[in-house]
Amino acid sequence: MSASPRPGPSAPPPAPEFLLGGDLPVRRLGYGTVQLAGPGVWGPRGTDAQATAVLRRAVELGVTLVDTADNYGPGLVEERVAAALHPYPKGLVVATKGGVVRTSAEAWHVEGRPERLRAMCEESLRRLRTDRIDLYQLHRFDREVPMAEQLGTLRELRDAGKVRHVGLDSVTAEQLRAALDLDIVPIVSVQNRYNVLDRVSEPLLRLCEARGIAFLPWFPLGNGGLTDHPECAAIARDHGATPSQIALAWLLHHSPVLCPTPGTGSVAHLEENLGAAAIRLTVRELARLDALTATP
Repeated sequence: MSASPRPGPSAPPPAPEFLLGGDLPVRRLGYGTVQLAGPGVWGPRGTDAQATAVLRRAVELGVTLVDTADNYGPGLVEERVAAALHPYPKGLVVATKGGVVRTSAEAWHVEGRPERLRAMCEESLRRLRTDRIDLYQLHRFDREVPMAEQLGTLRELRDAGKVRHVGLDSVTAEQLRAALDLDIVPIVSVQNRYNVLDRVSEPLLRLCEARGIAFLPWFPLGNGGLTDHPECAAIARDHGATPSQIALAWLLHHSPVLCPTPGTGSVAHLEENLGAAAIRLTVRELARLDALTATP
C-alpha cells in the first residue's frame, strides 16, 4: 500500500480582515447579492423568504461585507437587504453602487451627471433604510461627463454625511491612477472582474496593493466556470473541499487586498463558499494555480 503524497509546505495564512479606508474592518470573504435578482439581474430570483434566509445566514456565519447595487432588480435587491438585515448589526458594512440606470433586462445605461448621481444615492439611502452608506461605489465612469465632476459629486455626498467611503467599479489601472491624481475624494475600493483564470486586471490589482485599496473581484468563480476546472478539482480532493472553495482560497492567498464577495441565492452554496476561508493552500498548490492560463 503506497503512502499518501506529502502536501508540502504551507503558504503563509491569508489575513482574515481588511481595513477599508483605514478605519472600517471587514472580513475579506463577503457576500454579493447579485444572485438575489432574476435573469439579466432583473426582477426577483426566488422568494423574499429565500433571500432573507441567505442574507441572515451570511451574517450568522460572520460575513461583515454585503455588496449590492441600486440596479440589481432594479431597486429590488437593496430592498431585500434592508428587509432581511435592518436594523443592521454593529460591524456590518453594506456596500452599494450607483451610476447605471436599467430600463429592461437587456439595457444598462451609464449615467454620471451630478444631479442623477445625487438622486440615485438618495434612493439607495431610502431603500436601504439608512442615513449613511458605508461604501458607495460608482458603477461606471460616464464618458460624457468629466471625471472630476463625477468624483466631485461623490465628495459632496461624503461631505454631507450620506456616504462614508467611496469606491469605483469596472475601471482600468489608468483610470484609477487618474482619479487618485485628481485627489478629489479618497478611493478606498475598486470592483473589477478577476479570478484565477481571468487576470486582465492584474495591473489594477498591483496598483491597489501599492495604495492600500481594497479590490472586490466580481465573477470570482468565473461565473460558474471554475466549479469543475480539473486543476481546482484535483487540489480540492486533497483538501476534502470543492473546486469553488479552492478558487476562492486562491484569491485570499494571492493578494491581501482581494476581498471576494461571491454571490448565490442558496444557503447551501453560501455555506460552501464561506468555507473557503478555512483552507490553507500549500506553496506547491499555489504555484499550480498561479500557472493556470489566464484570460488574455
